[in-house]
Amino acid sequence: MRTSWSALLLPSVLAGVRADWTSQIKVVRNGLFPLDLVDQLENTTMSSVEAYMIKKAAAGKNNGCTLENAAVRREWSDLSIAQREEYVAAVTCLMKLPAQAPKDRFPGANSRFDDFVAYHMTHAAELHDTIHLFPAHKQFLYVYEQALRNECNYTGYQPYMNYDRYSQDPIHSAMFNGNSSSMGGNGAPDPAYKGIPQSGRTPNIIKTGGGGGCVTEGPFKDMVVSLGPTSMSPIRGLAIPKNPKADGTGPNPRCLRRDINRNAAMGATADRAYHLITNNKDINGFYNELLGNPAPKNDPYPWGIHTAGHYIHAVDPGADPATSPGDPVFYFHHGALDRLWWIWQMQDPENRLNAVPDFSGGMPGMPGHGGMRKMRRAEDPKTADIDLLWLAPPIKLMEAHDQLGGNKGAFCYVYV
Repeated sequence: MRTSWSALLLPSVLAGVRADWTSQIKVVRNGLFPLDLVDQLENTTMSSVEAYMIKKAAAGKNNGCTLENAAVRREWSDLSIAQREEYVAAVTCLMKLPAQAPKDRFPGANSRFDDFVAYHMTHAAELHDTIHLFPAHKQFLYVYEQALRNECNYTGYQPYMNYDRYSQDPIHSAMFNGNSSSMGGNGAPDPAYKGIPQSGRTPNIIKTGGGGGCVTEGPFKDMVVSLGPTSMSPIRGLAIPKNPKADGTGPNPRCLRRDINRNAAMGATADRAYHLITNNKDINGFYNELLGNPAPKNDPYPWGIHTAGHYIHAVDPGADPATSPGDPVFYFHHGALDRLWWIWQMQDPENRLNAVPDFSGGMPGMPGHGGMRKMRRAEDPKTADIDLLWLAPPIKLMEAHDQLGGNKGAFCYVYV
């Protein structure tokens, strides 16, 4: 039986796939995982991406970004153990650096890691509206990646999570098995934790996976969560201390709680992601299906991929839509969503790159935001900004639609 990671790599040139682009991008695969439907689609799409970039460069619109110099974001289990441990060390480093968020506004922010939580929790409504959900989180993720690299000497790029690889047995996966090269383990069993309510869906709850308590093993077992919870948190009945400030921004030291949950993960399998990309020709359909709107019928896991991915590692702070970046796995989930959006865009980049939902509304399940309603937007995306305040200078929202040359070339990366 092959056990070494290096022995599990697949060749860069995959049978039946045009492979010119692999001379420009190093492809590394963990042989334990056959290519799923989305992986295969991404491989075949890369030839179109290559042609698109050649055309873009010829027109002088690539801002210096090419496939040769593009950063490569990889799936967690495609990284070597040493690479995973380097990433964990960088996140731990960020948790030790002093916060830069205004202390009078965020007395509970104790670290650079908390800086990102503080922004997300006080801008959750904007971050999750129709025009910001994809591009604003792209910028948020990029700035976090840059902090890891520039402030904590991380030499890689933000990994993403392929939900399908973990859907059947997430607790024993490379992501959550509690090893030093994982993102930490499950929470201890807490009988008071029943799961996450899902109003308007059948079933109407993501039932507990058996956790709910403090994480007891792995790199983040001693992590101290400070910010939150907020009024958005769906968790009730657990012994989670109330924040001293009504908006959740005060100091509230407590453990990281998790419920590594197969019931959630099964709502984000490869067949669902493939359907999301290939069954939606316009951004409205893509956006709504990602959010599980309308609620699927006769489906045991009718959550929508966005919700499913968040609640694979839910409880506190991960289940709270506002403070969810307080669990470092958040960034893997939004990397996965960014990847799906990019693959969808690249099926028809001329028409999809700058596509924006033409209705307003918010993420289902967020207080103050119902389902997607076809109504006039409150803001014109062509003139809108993404302003992360103390995290980064503002950029134009539409610049964050292009990860291969957008933001004056700062965005220059691919997913493999």
